[in-house]
Amino acid sequence: MVNAVIPFRPKNPKTRLSCILSQKEREGFALAMLDDVISVLSEAGCEATLLSTCDFNVNGAKTVVKELGLNEALNEYLSSLYEPVLIIMSDIPLLSEESVKRVISTEKDLSVVPGIGGGTNVIFIKDPQRFSVDFYGASFLDHLNIAEKNGLSVEVIDSFRLSTDIDEREDLVEVFFHSEGKSKKYLENLGISVSVEKGRVGVHRNPHKEAF
Repeated sequence: MVNAVIPFRPKNPKTRLSCILSQKEREGFALAMLDDVISVLSEAGCEATLLSTCDFNVNGAKTVVKELGLNEALNEYLSSLYEPVLIIMSDIPLLSEESVKRVISTEKDLSVVPGIGGGTNVIFIKDPQRFSVDFYGASFLDHLNIAEKNGLSVEVIDSFRLSTDIDEREDLVEVFFHSEGKSKKYLENLGISVSVEKGRVGVHRNPHKEAF
């Protein structure tokens, strides 16, 4: 099985969703997305490892705690590995078994899935000893440059399901249209639904409904 590491911050995640979700609700939604990711990884033949900022246990994954920043934690973790590893974000609940298998079946040294806006959502690394990550900012280009400097061949994979991370209120629309997992059900239980105003698709919250 391929080791799939998922960086995760349990406390006060997804602050850009504060306009529609409270902190407790954001924490619940982040966990629902994580559950969706872990479930699909298992279906794709991957073994999930949660790289968490604090002690936090979820079904279907072992947990490694590193009280470090994202890059520092991942690079320290990578330095201990000698087998292929998949780095995948916890906020891409649209992922599918097929899209994950596409990434880990690359014939190149490295496969990368860019996120919307220049970030990086997924990296598959065959030899972790020859690579380091540099997230934040235009990380997609940064990772291509790191691979080039280390003499690694790269396959860039265009995948809507893996490129769509959920950060903003507008992103929630994609969960309703393209997901049938826990993430969608969690939003529905909060009374959130798709709305159309002036020809634009968005989300609306019924203030009288609460999460189960």
